Amino acid sequence: MSDDQKQPFDFMGFRKIASVISILLVVASIALLGIRGLNYGMDFTGGTSVELEYAEAPQLGQVRSTLREAGFDEFVVQNFGADTIVLVRLSEAGNDQLAQEVTSSLSATGDNLKLIGSEFVGSQVGDELKEESGLGLLIALAVVLVYVGMRFQFKFGIASVVPLAHDVIIILGIFALFQWTFDLTVLAALLAVIGYSLNDTIVVADRIRENFRKMRVGEPWDIINESIHQTIARTINTSGTTLVVLLALYFLGGEAINKFALALIIGVVVGTYSSIYVSANLLMVMGVSREDLMVPAKEGAVDAEEEEPPPEWLDRM
Repeated sequence: MSDDQKQPFDFMGFRKIASVISILLVVASIALLGIRGLNYGMDFTGGTSVELEYAEAPQLGQVRSTLREAGFDEFVVQNFGADTIVLVRLSEAGNDQLAQEVTSSLSATGDNLKLIGSEFVGSQVGDELKEESGLGLLIALAVVLVYVGMRFQFKFGIASVVPLAHDVIIILGIFALFQWTFDLTVLAALLAVIGYSLNDTIVVADRIRENFRKMRVGEPWDIINESIHQTIARTINTSGTTLVVLLALYFLGGEAINKFALALIIGVVVGTYSSIYVSANLLMVMGVSREDLMVPAKEGAVDAEEEEPPPEWLDRM
């Protein structure tokens, strides 16, 4: 880099502070998960589903208010397949009498509706979902480790998987802290965060690898700083655009996807941070070097310096 070029911001100069922040957040999140635990939704704890059909599409907010006034505490109300069909999920053990109580409470407002059916989901199904969801997250991280290790180098694989685990643990810790409901939509958001954060990390890792091969002078510190500097505009633009959409979903999307959007908002913010200060920081700690990223020489290739000089008759041509 010439002297007249603008020097990149020293991102790595704050890596020790970032390391302390990340460690504290992860430790606090694990402690919260152990002490308070997650507030599992009915997808995991079981409950009753009551399916109703209205003559005209109802206002879901009014349906929720009616159920609260009728004495129902924990429930989820959402459309199911059509605007006139409403699915009410309650945490209480199901029976025909409960379904009739829900129907009667909602009919008391004067709405024309009928009960289509109801079913009860036991806690055993919820326990299976917990195990399978945890296994799914672990498999996703393992696949990322294998892919990035093959695509780049093993050190890059570690530096990609650890930030993803870092992001997921912090999101879970925040949900445990505020006791927000953790259901299948939030689980889907966690998987989406893994994909989003990985994409951002891969962009930075690819530029780091390219610059290690292209920049003949400079320490790893300088090369990583330059790589982050070259990709930071793209990262900010992508994260900013994504946040605009997620904020619209959070405020306008309704209660059904509220926690899904909230988990993604946290994930985008934390994922953007981790792709810079966790991933690149780990590469520094593991001592990534040019030797790690050298392109292997093709078998049978002859070094240009070792090639024999052309014969004299070719010089005279």
